[in-house]
Amino acid sequence: MLKGPVLGPMVLCGVCFRLKDLDFLSQIGVKDSKKLSPKKRSELAIKIKNFCYSHEIQIVSAQEIDQRTKSRISMNRLEELKIACILNKLRPDIIFIDAADVNEGRFGASISNLLEYTPKKIISKHKADDLYPIVSASSIIAKDLRDKLIRDLINKHGDFGSGYPSDPKSIEFLRNWIKSKKNIPYFARKSWETTKKILNEEINNKKITDYFH
Repeated sequence: MLKGPVLGPMVLCGVCFRLKDLDFLSQIGVKDSKKLSPKKRSELAIKIKNFCYSHEIQIVSAQEIDQRTKSRISMNRLEELKIACILNKLRPDIIFIDAADVNEGRFGASISNLLEYTPKKIISKHKADDLYPIVSASSIIAKDLRDKLIRDLINKHGDFGSGYPSDPKSIEFLRNWIKSKKNIPYFARKSWETTKKILNEEINNKKITDYFH
């Protein structure tokens, strides 16, 4: 089953710090982004971007996420490609990655094979956001930007909550949109089982594939 939000884009970020400056992250209170309030993430994101050596962001729209199915690319592979794109621009010597694969080593090896240069070391770990402040820093920037993008969509289309399948407000919004407009929001992920299930329930006279045009 696909994980992650059913509404809104995926945002990935990479951050580079000089080794001598890494203590700055602990000093300002950087930690697992999921344990921070949106307000605190926003405050820290500004400080991190102002102090870091460099950073790079990739925004992956719902449409691009859905397009991967035509190329038979898994979500893990899509993340690998986007992470490699970030790393090829930043070119850090030592890389810390939050592994999306159940096999940490395999994820790190896949990233390594996509790089256009040879780093000194790649550390690929589960829950890296909680283990390494440098990963927390990149996650904070990514989550802060996604928060802003979600707020923009809410201001335009109405409150749909967090966009996650576990959020009743998001599911109600998606269901009401499909029921009333007879189509899928452009910012919804059509390839998600959540979307397909609501389509099946609300649009009985249409094939799911009709909505992929």
